Amino acid sequence: MKISLNKQSILLLSVNGLFVLAGALSGTFLNVYLWKSRQDYSMIGWFTISQQLALGLTFWVAGKWVKEHNKMNALRMGIAVTGLFYLLVLWAGKDAVNYIWPLGIVLGTALGLFWLAFNVVYFEVTDAENRDLFNGWVGLLGSVTGIIGPLLSGWIISRLKDDQGYRIIFTISLVIYAVGVVLSFFLKKRKVQGRYEWLEPIRRLRILHDPWRYAVPGLIAQGLREGVFSFLINLLVYVATTQESKLGQFSFITSSVGLGSFWLAGKWFKPRFRYIGMLVGSVLLVVVILPLLWKVSYSTLLIWGIGTSLFMPLYILPMVSAGFDLMGSSEESVEKRVELVVLRELSLMAGRIAGTLIFIWILSLSTNPSTLTWVLLALGTAPLLGWLSMRKLLRPANKRAARDK
Repeated sequence: MKISLNKQSILLLSVNGLFVLAGALSGTFLNVYLWKSRQDYSMIGWFTISQQLALGLTFWVAGKWVKEHNKMNALRMGIAVTGLFYLLVLWAGKDAVNYIWPLGIVLGTALGLFWLAFNVVYFEVTDAENRDLFNGWVGLLGSVTGIIGPLLSGWIISRLKDDQGYRIIFTISLVIYAVGVVLSFFLKKRKVQGRYEWLEPIRRLRILHDPWRYAVPGLIAQGLREGVFSFLINLLVYVATTQESKLGQFSFITSSVGLGSFWLAGKWFKPRFRYIGMLVGSVLLVVVILPLLWKVSYSTLLIWGIGTSLFMPLYILPMVSAGFDLMGSSEESVEKRVELVVLRELSLMAGRIAGTLIFIWILSLSTNPSTLTWVLLALGTAPLLGWLSMRKLLRPANKRAARDK
């Protein structure tokens, strides 16, 4: 049977693509913009933590709005507030580094609103059969925007004086966010179902043998890596080259590789491959960090970036799909899908904050460049911990898929 996506899934992908494109244009260089005003890794780390705290709190609080009222308005509000964030950055200019916490809170709130609504709608318009296909397309669109956005932004920034290039790309992002809001009105209003249970994430973890007790540690492990890697990779490329155009080139190359790997994964990576695929992907994501132990340069960073783009689908697709499959595993889970999306994000948030705090703490002890590399290697092993936690959830999916073949 041919697996395909319906019109609502395609429209949701389009809204996601515009949101990610605007983020790729501006977000890729946001931390570089802050870094140029103050060369402080810890400052960037605290900016990340402020985002994650706001994002997690927004998921939990806005869960009631999304479940009991109009989740599409939450999606639109998330896009609009993200645009507001870039307006504030434009207004603050070089003084933005003095407002790390309020700016981080605004951005985290915006991302929380968008991704909470997106994840719930994503669950509703997909099923266990086409979820890997949808995730593959999400990765594919992310790679395409990663090719176009940073390359264009780097080209604009490198050809204009002072901060003029940054102001132009932030403005372009504002326009794209506005288009995304308009497009979102073509998504159907989703049905409201049930009352929001504030403490459902805690209750779920108290249930003995509940599968979420395996999923949550895996998600925390995923967050451990993401928290630091989300900002440090691009920053290291800029520090090594001091050229925005090189960062654009780096993103172009790595995203081009990701384009192919996510396309292949979306086409061929079936549920029965999740168990072994995630293990192989986790190991290879650690292996590609090893060249940095020799030297941190543009070349070794490029090896790392290409390897990560190549092997990430093997790791991330089983993580995402298995987690969302749990939300559809029973009638009760479907009814509590909003609360379970909140549980998923709170788990990721906990890991991201923990990883970033470890990063800040170690840098407070030593600022030696080799220290950064060892921190990356240590946090880079987190996918292996994720597989160890998730393997019991992946193996049954493997057996069921084999029987249905």
